[in-house]
Amino acid sequence: MKSRESAGSREYRMSARADSAELTGERIVDAMLARLRGTPYERIRLDDVAADAGVTVQTVIRRFGGKAGLMTSVVEREFGRIVAARDAGDQRSVASTVSALVEHYEVYGSLILKTYSEAPQIPGLAELVARGRAYHVDWCRRAFEDHLDPEADEETRRVRLAQVVAICDATTWRILRFDGALTPDETERALRELLAPLVG
Repeated sequence: MKSRESAGSREYRMSARADSAELTGERIVDAMLARLRGTPYERIRLDDVAADAGVTVQTVIRRFGGKAGLMTSVVEREFGRIVAARDAGDQRSVASTVSALVEHYEVYGSLILKTYSEAPQIPGLAELVARGRAYHVDWCRRAFEDHLDPEADEETRRVRLAQVVAICDATTWRILRFDGALTPDETERALRELLAPLVG
């Protein structure tokens, strides 16, 4: 006579299935991210993403609801990673902060700008982009506010902080790196020089 399955055994099997499903989801998100880095959103096919992840299209749809849902999941995950990386950057000085920012943009800058440009095509993505913009403004305030002239009046400090936000934007990084053909080190120097009149 077969013994009844123990509660512990059932919990183990359920946990293993959950872990497997989580790993499958991560593989799908990774595959979509890899496609996004070099392909416009509208040209990405779920068939290709599924093949890259080693799953069926039905698995992708069941897990994410379709291409737009998958794109949103990619951006949500990467936004969390971006926040963690930015917050962990060295902010002991203006120079170290700029160095960490450029290093960060070397990894994420192109993806950030691509997400901004494609957000209007994808339901729900505009809200995530707005969160990202708000985070960037808040990060600039936290990173540079103490370096602004303490004797400046409130309006001047507000204007200078807005200038800092613009200088530290991924678009400025792209202009320097690609339009200006600067190296990462040269980009750091250019950003420091742009910031110098504002933060000392």
